[in-house]
Amino acid sequence: MKNKVVYPGTFDPITNGHIDIIKRAGEMFEDVTVAVSEGAHKNPLFSWNERINMVKRAVKGMDNVKVGCYRGMLVNYMKSIKKRIVIRGLRAIADFEYEFQLCLLNKKMGSNIEMVYLMPGEQYLYISSSAVKEIAYYGGNAEKFVPGFVNKLLKQKAKSSVKKAKK
Repeated sequence: MKNKVVYPGTFDPITNGHIDIIKRAGEMFEDVTVAVSEGAHKNPLFSWNERINMVKRAVKGMDNVKVGCYRGMLVNYMKSIKKRIVIRGLRAIADFEYEFQLCLLNKKMGSNIEMVYLMPGEQYLYISSSAVKEIAYYGGNAEKFVPGFVNKLLKQKAKSSVKKAKK
């Protein structure tokens, strides 16, 4: 169980920063599960299935990485799959404050979950899914921030969102 970790998130969409964290976690741990949260409360641009499929495609070829999915609280998902180490990415001080709060909440809920924090490579520190979606929404090209196939999907989704907003 010590070498099995979960990297949870909504991945709306998965970015090069996420992939950097996944690759590095894969080098440190023998078994990495990228767990795609339903995240309905975040109003995701991509459906849950679209996000799961994007993540599967992004991690293809990473032998010790698999993709899972969950609804509800992470602590319950972790109990159900019998894992206790969670990987989280930290980009800035604001991320630390949020992650610190989550860690303490998990502990108070009686969880034995341990959090391991990784900073993405310097070239990815400023990338967020929210920023990438905004770039696409305004017609920009996000190809430097996401895999090529995600960029195409993002452009398609952004076009349909803009059309809906104009109606």
